[in-house]
Amino acid sequence: MIALAQIILRVLAIVGKELVEVVRKPGAILSLVLGPFLIMAVFGLGYNGVKRPLDAIVVVPPSSGLPSDAATYQDLAGGGLRIVEVTADRTNAEARLGASQVDVVIVVPPDPEKRFRAGEQSVIDVMIDVVDPIKEGYAGFLASGLASAVNREIIQRAASEGQRYALAAGKTDVSQVPAEVVAAPTRSQLINIAPSSPGVVAFYGPAILALILQHLAITLIALSLVKERTSGKMELFRVAPVSASELLTGKVVAYGLVGAAIAGSTVILLVNAFNVPLLADPLSLAAALGALLIASLGVGLFIAVVSDSERQVVQLSLLALLASVFFSGFILSIDEFEPPVRALAYLLPVTPGMRLVGDLMLRGTSESWVWASLAAIAVVTLGASWLLLRRSMQRA
Repeated sequence: MIALAQIILRVLAIVGKELVEVVRKPGAILSLVLGPFLIMAVFGLGYNGVKRPLDAIVVVPPSSGLPSDAATYQDLAGGGLRIVEVTADRTNAEARLGASQVDVVIVVPPDPEKRFRAGEQSVIDVMIDVVDPIKEGYAGFLASGLASAVNREIIQRAASEGQRYALAAGKTDVSQVPAEVVAAPTRSQLINIAPSSPGVVAFYGPAILALILQHLAITLIALSLVKERTSGKMELFRVAPVSASELLTGKVVAYGLVGAAIAGSTVILLVNAFNVPLLADPLSLAAALGALLIASLGVGLFIAVVSDSERQVVQLSLLALLASVFFSGFILSIDEFEPPVRALAYLLPVTPGMRLVGDLMLRGTSESWVWASLAAIAVVTLGASWLLLRRSMQRA
């Protein structure tokens, strides 16, 4: 009986110690409880669930005899497409599509009346430039909807004009036109000019790589630094002497090498096992992965210098991972969030990193502002970490 009481007392002592430890770390409790709710609140307020209408140019050849005003085609296209221009210059329209100035180029047939009299369907070319298979499917759905709308319009006109539309004022007997052409005078043809058309697994491969690298870099370097801050090793560094810049540089280089090894092996696995295209120069991809790693290590160092325990570092690292899954575009397109939330999303290294790595592997090139975004994150987080750590070492 006495032995049992002693066991209970020892267990209660451990319980009391742990509760006191938790109470003495209010930051950990706040981050654990309020962090997920804050992320969900931002998600709920910022996500509108509405896909942005695709900006489209309609190319109308002069020989088609079709209307050239945007309002007519906007009525046919519906809400999924936003007709920004109607032009006869197909070359310029395709150039703007390639420069990502528009999302879709719709090319109407040059001789719909002649082809209808000949009993043939006219083809509406719908051109896109996307590597995302989900977006490609969405564009295909809009294209088929547009063709259906055009067909309805043609059939209605033929009926209202006594079959004179596209029949040369009755000189062509409607019985000579095949039934499928009468029912559907036009059909859509989706043309994707993107340099690669990956499947779902291949498309998400670069995104998973970016997400893994960010999480590993943040977690490993943050745990390493906070352990030294809480174990008293900072006193040794101060006496050594080791400056804050030297300490941070050593950690960034060390964990950068670890991340580089993981990134290299993962890229090899993605390319050879999962058939993910690699269209860019391998050196460009290596530079992109290096920029992502440095920015992620900067975030990890900042988490470490503002945390008071390893427990809080783990919590903040997991919150960063949770926010990355929600807001980076990994699951939901960034275009479906409100503008302020989109701006906040680019404070996470994985958001520009995911786009940069994906563009280089699947397109072979990327925009300069994505590189600049990663560079800005790295400069700000590493600079802030250096200032806070130097102040901490001086106080020590």
